[in-house]
Amino acid sequence: MRNEKIRFGIIGTSKITDEFLKASKKVKDFNLNAIYSRKEETAKEFALKYEVKNIFTNIEEMAKSDLIDAVYIASPNAFHYEQAKIFLSNKKHVFCEKSMASNSKEIAEMIDIAKKNNVLLMEGMKTTLMPNFLRIKENLYKIGKIRRYFASYCQYSSRYDKYKEGIVLNAFKRELSNGATMDIGVYCIYPMICLFGLPKEIKANNFMLESGVDGQGSAILKYDDMDGIIIYSKIANSYLPSEIQGEDGSIIIDNIHNMSNITIKYRDGKSEVISTEQVEENMMYEIEEFVNLINTNLFESKINSYENSLNTSKVMEEIRKQMGLVYPADLEELFKN
Repeated sequence: MRNEKIRFGIIGTSKITDEFLKASKKVKDFNLNAIYSRKEETAKEFALKYEVKNIFTNIEEMAKSDLIDAVYIASPNAFHYEQAKIFLSNKKHVFCEKSMASNSKEIAEMIDIAKKNNVLLMEGMKTTLMPNFLRIKENLYKIGKIRRYFASYCQYSSRYDKYKEGIVLNAFKRELSNGATMDIGVYCIYPMICLFGLPKEIKANNFMLESGVDGQGSAILKYDDMDGIIIYSKIANSYLPSEIQGEDGSIIIDNIHNMSNITIKYRDGKSEVISTEQVEENMMYEIEEFVNLINTNLFESKINSYENSLNTSKVMEEIRKQMGLVYPADLEELFKN
């Protein structure tokens, strides 16, 4: 057990990074020690904001530096693979925002490099590391045989108005491996994979935008004796809760991306609140997991595991294949047959 502060470098200076760093203040062994940006002015501005003295405009230099032990990658999806490889190859631990990479072949190579260099690689899917996801897992037996998993995450993007004005921001760019499935749908898919594994069959439906990415989508995912249904959107809101249906009751989840309030509705009409209190800065739990793994000399999360990240990516690939969405980062053989 090391119990040492982990010195982090940061790639990405967007809103999600601000949320990450706000949550990191609640993790005692987290230490922000370096900022990367392609533009020196942006790096200096962000470093000043967080009182960090070390800045980089060259990723290779940052990866080779002895100023950091780990890196948080929050750049656009299309950059994750190349950036993660550089840091993993230089024996730095990598915390990579969801979606971890453009496709499963990239993720598989990232995993191989992490194993070869004895470092931790973990996908930043916050919900599966929250206390209330654990509460769902612990109480799943109470609803009897599972028959359906339903997840809804539809959130009108703050960037969609600009898109309708003809200004295509990163969230809607195909070359950045973005779109509704990768940005929003992943929140519906990852918990399902963690709970029930890889589905046997997928039937997907999506609405494509002129920029070449999906604006919204839905899918039916078939298991042996249950099914999964997911709906997601970046161009419309929904206020539906998510639900796991069993023969003896259903677990109602207020929202799949925060999991604040969880209730079991039993077939006999009784209800049971099973959620526990969570901190508002809910990215804290995934940061805590990452830091604790390093300090205990473990290089794979049991929850946000390599298998779960790979299988989530495989599901998203099949959904994209059915809508004909191929990213520049994809290898052709992924979409043959």
